[in-house]
Amino acid sequence: MEFLSREQIINDLQKPFQSYIDLFGIEDIGIFEEEGQGDLYYMGYTVKKDGKTYHIHSSYRKNNNGGLTPLKNEWTVETDEPQKEDLEGYRDLESVFRKL
Repeated sequence: MEFLSREQIINDLQKPFQSYIDLFGIEDIGIFEEEGQGDLYYMGYTVKKDGKTYHIHSSYRKNNNGGLTPLKNEWTVETDEPQKEDLEGYRDLESVFRKL
């Protein structure tokens, strides 16, 4: 298992910002990070589209040195609407952005 630094992952996530904005009509995009229970960590995007905010993330395992490795190649979408359920199992970001 290869562990990457948080900074490396953020760098990789930031590279396609402008293309996502242009291709999918996103109003705003930023980095999403959340510490999970135990050694879980979540990273991805906070996206605003059509006036709604979405948190799109993938799960990582964190080692004792702070390195991160992806747990599975899937994306989860959370909304700011409490009555909506999280949407899981997206294999790629393009399918997530098309669905929004």
